[in-house]
Amino acid sequence: MAKRQYGQFCGLAHAADLVGERWTLLIVRDLLVGAKRFTDLRRGLPRIPTNVLSSRLKQLEGAGVIQRRVLPRPDGSVVYELTDYGNELEAIVLALGRWGARTMGEPGPEDIVTPDSLVMAMRSTFRREAALGLQASYELRVGDVVVHLRIDHGELKVAAGAQADADLVIEAGPAIRSLLAAELTPAEAVESGSVRVTGDTALLDRFAEVFRI
Repeated sequence: MAKRQYGQFCGLAHAADLVGERWTLLIVRDLLVGAKRFTDLRRGLPRIPTNVLSSRLKQLEGAGVIQRRVLPRPDGSVVYELTDYGNELEAIVLALGRWGARTMGEPGPEDIVTPDSLVMAMRSTFRREAALGLQASYELRVGDVVVHLRIDHGELKVAAGAQADADLVIEAGPAIRSLLAAELTPAEAVESGSVRVTGDTALLDRFAEVFRI
């Protein structure tokens, strides 16, 4: 079946032709975190049918948004990664994620959080100007998903996994969105038990200032 197009000579229409299909932007989101094997992408998007993932990857490769690369031996796996053209989507994906989070509401019973989605959520809500002068490390746990963050005078590094020497460990569920949206103050979040912290508790206030929807 031929891919449906908008048939308009317009940059936005062409962009929608390239990345507007279902699942495509989530594939781009995960590749913005790093190169992935096909199985890695399936693990991060557990509900995408295999044939759809294959089709989207083929379309993105044909459009010059992603490319394949063979890892050095002994691994030798094929990974997908964004091209320079594809990496230009980063600001767009971050802005869309931040915009969508404002009206996201409560998670449904089948909604999941993945390491890559949480990494990108933290990147999208990071406010560099609020982090100037701050040096701190955080470990953020949302359900079973754990990421660690380092802030160094306005620069953010965030990746999946725990961090043994984190200045503050934050354990949260759905309340993390309310905290980032300033619907809950840090004190209210802790007092209600919806957020638990270990370490330098004053850093939770800075966290809520630096990461904001």
